[in-house]
Amino acid sequence: MTRPTGNVRLKAARVAAGFNSQQDLADALSEHATRMGIRGLSIGARQVRRWESDNPPWPQPDCQRVLVQLLGQSLESLGFTPPWGAHEQASGPGPRMPIPRTATGLGLPGAPGRAAAMPQPMTAGTDFHTVTRSHRRLYWSVAPASLHPAVEAHATLGCFLLRDSAEPTRSVIAAALAETYLLAGRIEFFDLREPGLAHETLLLALQAAGEADAPLLGSAVIAHMAFIPGWVGDRDAARERMTAARTYARRTHASAEFLAWLDAVEAECETRCGDTRTALHLIAHAEDVLKDGNAHESPEWMDWFSPARLAAFKGNTQLLAGHLPQARAALLEALEAMAPGEEKQRTVIYGDLAAVEAASGNTEEACSYVGQALDQLTLTWYATGMDRVREVRRALTPHQHERCVRDLDDRLYDWSTTVSALSR
Repeated sequence: MTRPTGNVRLKAARVAAGFNSQQDLADALSEHATRMGIRGLSIGARQVRRWESDNPPWPQPDCQRVLVQLLGQSLESLGFTPPWGAHEQASGPGPRMPIPRTATGLGLPGAPGRAAAMPQPMTAGTDFHTVTRSHRRLYWSVAPASLHPAVEAHATLGCFLLRDSAEPTRSVIAAALAETYLLAGRIEFFDLREPGLAHETLLLALQAAGEADAPLLGSAVIAHMAFIPGWVGDRDAARERMTAARTYARRTHASAEFLAWLDAVEAECETRCGDTRTALHLIAHAEDVLKDGNAHESPEWMDWFSPARLAAFKGNTQLLAGHLPQARAALLEALEAMAPGEEKQRTVIYGDLAAVEAASGNTEEACSYVGQALDQLTLTWYATGMDRVREVRRALTPHQHERCVRDLDDRLYDWSTTVSALSR
């Protein structure tokens, strides 16, 4: 069997340019980016190793510029294959946009390439964004497994529209495409529990936000990317991404609500990394930011945060810190303030309230809250909410012979709940 040799073109170009190791090339690329005026771009040996692998990923726009200028060859000559296929050529200047993954990735068939005949009309941007907005609203009521294919198909269309568009339509489509990829990434991470897939999708969202020159949208994407390492306890990676997210937010007029959300995201990452003290300080700062406010409005696509959500963040952190009375008060406040349409978050709050009661020794109250969470999950499935339910049931193991826990098990393992849990 022939052994894979990796991206021999990039390896040859690296050695020919005098860089004997992957680290040498990484250092040179980072230094060259600074000379080109590209701030904040740091390339490591790990990234170069990925580029020299058998299936090198298509570099991000800034990396494309530095690679081409430093090594003096086109990306294709360096062994990279554009996501839209080697036969497709971008029209017009600037970095080319990625086309969504093919059947090997997300199950979408590859669309045949064609040369752009004429630019899309200005109405194309408005029409594409209208569907993006509709998908965003549908997320709160439609089963994620049903919505996800539609969102991905919409992203495919957006990439083709972007290729065939000129300004100002191009920027409108690029921004809507970034929102679409962000929604797909949220579904993959929070609902489908596919963090690796979510990371790839959020990278595409970031590229699209760059095409639209939308720093606030870029900040939102990077903050979502911080959840991925944060939820597995990788504090350094999560903090690095939060620093990047805050940097992008400073480049534009961020609302108080958006800035408070960044605090809440970092607080959740710190909580999952075991530093509840830092998390509570971040939440207190977020509360102050919301109280002080500012003159800037939140973007319409930011429909995942509110003061009630912040109270829910706070209650969860207090629960994990062992501050049970404070956690109970914060979670009840959040539950009371939840608006219609926030049913997914409601399941998480019920789960956290159940955890508070379980930790307080109130077994019946814990089972009651789990039952309410299950009631909601039968109407609106949410993997994060189901995770909370499972955590509470594990905490109730010492009481599993009590009647209320056995009744809970009858509900937790009925036909519909079991099939729903195992089919997602």
